[in-house]
Amino acid sequence: MQVSLTDRQQRILWATIRHYIATAEPVGSKALVEEYNLSVSPATIRSAMGVLEKSGLLYQPHTSAGRVPSDSGYRMYVDKLIKPEDTLGRQVEQLFTERLNWDDWSLEALLRGSAQILATLSGYITLITIPQTRTNRLRHLQLVQIDPGRVMLIVVTDAYETQSVLMQLPPAKLGDTQPDTEIIERELQILSNFLNSNLRGRSLLELATLDWSELDREFEQYAALLKTLLLDLSRRTAKPAATQIMIRGVAEVLRQPEFSELQQVQTLLHLLEDEQDQLWSLIFDWSEQKTPGKRVSVRIGAENPLEPMRTCALVSATYHQGSVPVGSVGILGPTRMLYENAIALVESAADYLSDALTEPA
Repeated sequence: MQVSLTDRQQRILWATIRHYIATAEPVGSKALVEEYNLSVSPATIRSAMGVLEKSGLLYQPHTSAGRVPSDSGYRMYVDKLIKPEDTLGRQVEQLFTERLNWDDWSLEALLRGSAQILATLSGYITLITIPQTRTNRLRHLQLVQIDPGRVMLIVVTDAYETQSVLMQLPPAKLGDTQPDTEIIERELQILSNFLNSNLRGRSLLELATLDWSELDREFEQYAALLKTLLLDLSRRTAKPAATQIMIRGVAEVLRQPEFSELQQVQTLLHLLEDEQDQLWSLIFDWSEQKTPGKRVSVRIGAENPLEPMRTCALVSATYHQGSVPVGSVGILGPTRMLYENAIALVESAADYLSDALTEPA
């Protein structure tokens, strides 16, 4: 739901979230008057907080309590009310340069050191995926009609490994009548030529980078389906062993009041220790990194598909070797997170690892 706020309501939402992040206590109008220069009366603040609550951005945990941010409130805070902390980003880059030694350290030691620095600075769990160095390149792609409603995408690598994915034809192409087989086969050949022209010679990790705007308008109805198939294929092909995530900072995050309940801690630890295959796919989500102008992915509360993370926020950014995304840096903590700092931390770490991996030996 799209929510439109006045400048005053935005300032009050920002102040409410900042106060809650700092204190972990429900926020009342008196606290905002005393600690933030909002230049309005407590009655005006209470009225604005009531509007924010009706809009689903704040809620009251108890009828006599102040307000706390909802997942939607945090989402607006991240999308509209903050900017990444540039000063912190520069400090982190300097710290990485001073404490880490790319020339003398092994890759594992470098990642371990990076994860520990981020965990210490953020107070949250740091997750860094080990770089995927798979070098298989695409040799050939072909779309083949299996029956009137289904098509198979076949991918052959330069190592002559074959992957295939089945797809249903778009509804608009099927219509109410039996589709013309010859027309569809001709269109599939044109699409196959387009895919080969744009993807041949590129790595499996680059399947998500195809510029679909180059596809002729008459084939646009195929684009969304093909993009989904290619993303799925790239994930399945590159998915590593579960041990390939560097995790640091569990002790730090357990000090947060949100993790005072034993059951919640146990489910989160089970995810980190025993279900890293699910976690890996969530951290290293290339589709989100391909959003124009978006370097960092932020998943808040219920936006996380894994149940143990529904009370958490995950901030992550990919790092690259050259132009190829090979891994991701993530910070996992409670939704009551100082997001501008977390964004700056993962961006700086991802930039450092990208530069280190890309520098010529």
